[in-house]
Amino acid sequence: MKKVLTIILGLSCLAVSAQKKWSLRECVDYATKHNLQVIQNEYSKQMQDLNLKIARKNYLPSVSANVGNSVSFGQASLGTGSIRNDRFSNNANLGADILVYNNGRLEKTIRKTEFDVEASQYDIETIKNDISLQIAQQYLTTLLNKEIVKISQAAVENAQKQYDRSKITTEVGTTAQTVLAEAEAGLAREKQNLKTAEINVGRSLFALAQLLQLQDYKDFDVEDVNVPDQLAPQLIAVDEVLTTAYETQPQVKAAESRIRSAEAQTEVTRTAFWPTVTASAGIGSFYNNLLNTRVTGYDLFGNPVVEPTFFNQYKDNFGQNIGVSVNIPIFNKGITKLQVEQSKLQESIAKTTLQQQKQIVRENVQKAQFDVDANYEIYLSAVQAEKSTKLALDFADKSYAAGRSTIYDVNIARNNYANAQGSVAQAKYNYLFSLKLLNFYAGIPLSL
Repeated sequence: MKKVLTIILGLSCLAVSAQKKWSLRECVDYATKHNLQVIQNEYSKQMQDLNLKIARKNYLPSVSANVGNSVSFGQASLGTGSIRNDRFSNNANLGADILVYNNGRLEKTIRKTEFDVEASQYDIETIKNDISLQIAQQYLTTLLNKEIVKISQAAVENAQKQYDRSKITTEVGTTAQTVLAEAEAGLAREKQNLKTAEINVGRSLFALAQLLQLQDYKDFDVEDVNVPDQLAPQLIAVDEVLTTAYETQPQVKAAESRIRSAEAQTEVTRTAFWPTVTASAGIGSFYNNLLNTRVTGYDLFGNPVVEPTFFNQYKDNFGQNIGVSVNIPIFNKGITKLQVEQSKLQESIAKTTLQQQKQIVRENVQKAQFDVDANYEIYLSAVQAEKSTKLALDFADKSYAAGRSTIYDVNIARNNYANAQGSVAQAKYNYLFSLKLLNFYAGIPLSL
């Protein structure tokens, strides 16, 4: 019994998972978290974070220790003769050095790296924005295709009613067989249009799943959003949008950070003109052992002097040192001066990049503004055309029922009305996307 319940619960969970419909916010959040391009740039950001930590660590002293051992065998010269000199030597040293002065190179390097970290973070935000806009556009395309399916379903229902009515009138002899054939052909065309619309929904859902990089896309679906039938014009001034976009768009902020980074790099390069002062300190000791004898000499009384033990030698030979060194640059073939010129050129490149980014943002905002105005006018025209074709369809139906027009006239009027409905839906979603895009540049998050 428990196994049966487990299976039932498992199937229920699968059914709930399959029925999940994604909102636009969920799609955007998922993509910005799992997109491989975002992940790759996050790794680049982590590299910059590590570079910053390294730059800050340079304030600390460098400490190193070394232990050496050596063994030598053979004769050693002594005046005009030689003696046997088999020897084992051991030494140990511990030293530290720290940078005392370099005209602020460490501080300037840290500041330069901080700007690099800042720019890397803005790069991530730029990619997230690009992905979010792509997803929003594809999401609205999916909603549009679903709207067209509803229009096609209504057209099929009307065509089915027309066919049923024609079948009855043909059977009683009121209308000719050609009327029934045309009604049947019209119904087949509407069913074909419906199937095409349904396939387009599946195609747009597949494209959206690809943007999300979902492995299992077959059960993927999006929420149905109630878009109002009456859309209002936007009232945001393009100058206000541009001001906000310059202040908030991450690609502009990244370019500004890279200008500051290039300026800081110039300051770092200039420190090579200045002296570098380094302080050092160390301790050490050593041990020597004559392998062929323990006697190192004789005292005043002729008594042999025995070689001290390892620890005694380390104690007696213990020494300390401290020092300060100054490295003064005098001539390095003019390389430092050329490196400063290179850094100045990088500043100019960074400033030009900022102007390019601002130009791109300005063009995008102006295009979005133009699209908003144009798409709203198209939407108003499409709504008016829909009303006219609906009225024409009503007249065609009444005329056909009264016997004053043919079924061909009704089919033409119905096709015109379906096309007008499709044009309204297309214009509505085009306007909605262009409006969301303009609001995005105005600092308003994407939402439906």
